[in-house]
Amino acid sequence: MTCQRLFAAFIALAIGSLFFSPSAGGQSIHVTRIASGLSRPVLATAAPGDDNRLFIVEQHTGQIKILDRAAGTINPTPFLDFDGLSTNNEQGLLGLAFHPNYVSNGLFYVNLTNSTGTTEIRRYQVSANPDIANAASVVTMMTIAQPQSNHNAGWIEFGPNDGFLYIATGDGGGSDDNDAGHTVGTGNAQDITSNLLGKILRIDVNGDDFPGDPARNYAVPAGNPFVGVTGDDEIWAFGLRNPYRNGFDRLTGDLYIADVGQNSREEINVQPGSSTGGENYGWRLREGTIATPTGGVGGDKPPGAIDPIHEYLRNDDGGYAVVGGYVYRGPHPALQGQYFFADNVTSNIWSLEFNGDPPSEHDGTNYTNLRNWNDGVGPDEFIPDVGVINSIASFGEDNAGNLFIVDLGGEVFALPSTPPTPGDAN
Repeated sequence: MTCQRLFAAFIALAIGSLFFSPSAGGQSIHVTRIASGLSRPVLATAAPGDDNRLFIVEQHTGQIKILDRAAGTINPTPFLDFDGLSTNNEQGLLGLAFHPNYVSNGLFYVNLTNSTGTTEIRRYQVSANPDIANAASVVTMMTIAQPQSNHNAGWIEFGPNDGFLYIATGDGGGSDDNDAGHTVGTGNAQDITSNLLGKILRIDVNGDDFPGDPARNYAVPAGNPFVGVTGDDEIWAFGLRNPYRNGFDRLTGDLYIADVGQNSREEINVQPGSSTGGENYGWRLREGTIATPTGGVGGDKPPGAIDPIHEYLRNDDGGYAVVGGYVYRGPHPALQGQYFFADNVTSNIWSLEFNGDPPSEHDGTNYTNLRNWNDGVGPDEFIPDVGVINSIASFGEDNAGNLFIVDLGGEVFALPSTPPTPGDAN
């Protein structure tokens, strides 16, 4: 199964306040829907220094919309509107990241699939009107050819510790990393030479190591693991199938990578904030903690490869397309340190706490306090005031660490922007 099911039901953005209700053995969280009527929203994020607006990415319309959080309304004019995108199921406008110095330079970056299906990382700048981007300011930072239309990943985010731009790429699509356009014998994800697919990339957007190439407008950080040795300089980590949504822990710098599985396992990987890069997460040889059981491509774990900290079976109870989120660092003490993630198909929403084991000890059980917040069973439940959370596309954060849930059906839901009062949580 491919991640085409992942986009079968993305989330709408609802930004509101969560309140904790005492319940036997746990707590329910009442969420307020603050945005609806969106078209296939796949991301919600805030710009640095901006607590008044939320930027919402619509996958297939190619629009970035602005939610006025105080008014609870979407601006009538998009922040930016993209034409000429490929918009098959998993394609389109997929990622957005604001430069850490956005307040002073107005720069932001997007991840999209262009009219030929090629992934492009582009840079833009805001206009004199803070609610409108300057479309003419476009600079192509990087292009990556995609052999198939699925497994585009799409996540981009600036590292909290180093200020570099991290980019997730899928293995090129198809199945088992073994179709046309995939490296014979190894697949793309295990190929680190002239192959940026199935990877986490790390680039420096403040320099240009390729002044003669109009499609490569970035520098390579000197500390990247394959600089000066065999391997593409841009690669930070590899061995991934479709790391669609990932997130940094803003406190520790740990990177949580949610990799969508093929037929057997969905997985959560953690790269410590102290990492120097180069981790191999095993695909296509491995799916979760086991040898990939389909396509004749499975095998022993490569030397030094890292297993996930958590995995779940691909079935109707767990799900079929993991959606990575964030470690909660917002105002509610009861949720501190909990990593939230979900499944797009079953709409399960879980949280867990990573136990801090080193990567060499990761075996799929490196966590505590696993909870399901959206299974309708309780006692821990997300309870929306309006609407239904039933097709989760992503999670989002604002500058205060508040958490948002984006539903592909066109809504956005969020944790509260103020701490709970005594008695709200047990």
